[in-house]
Amino acid sequence: MPLFEEKMLIYKDMRRRGLVPRPGLKFGADFAVYQHGPGIDHSPYVISALPRGSKLTALELIRAGRLATSVKKKFVIATILSNNEVRYYGFVWTKP
Repeated sequence: MPLFEEKMLIYKDMRRRGLVPRPGLKFGADFAVYQHGPGIDHSPYVISALPRGSKLTALELIRAGRLATSVKKKFVIATILSNNEVRYYGFVWTKP
């Protein structure tokens, strides 16, 4: 499945859940996700789509997490399962 179609499935899933996804390029992600919408509230999440069958390196994960933390967002990875279900993986960054 092309990446555009995977991102579209993720977008539709977020809309179905009542969320408002917007382009997340300025946050280094595919989507900035709002509970009500831009201008109404701040985006609590940034979501990156992980293409089916691809792998995420530890360095990529750390970079994305640090960037999300620096803009006060929670970092989430979304991927599409074989049955076209969207699975979300959230990360919490802590300071030792």
